[in-house]
Amino acid sequence: MFLDKLALSLAIIGGLNWGAIGLFNFDLVALISGGSGTWLARTIYALVGIAAIWCITLLFRPLDHADHSQPYHG
Repeated sequence: MFLDKLALSLAIIGGLNWGAIGLFNFDLVALISGGSGTWLARTIYALVGIAAIWCITLLFRPLDHADHSQPYHG
């Protein structure tokens, strides 16, 4: 569950960064890491990519929103 939320958060951050690049030609990752070719930027890009791959698994997992440990007190 924690890993799912972490991966989804990273994928959202990456998506927002790509949106900023597309709309405003502004790369926040490159700005905070000293350029898009630095090891830090490449690490961030790789983590976002891995997170996106992990998020693909969310599409194929069954949803289980019911918490069966707590009784319902309507």
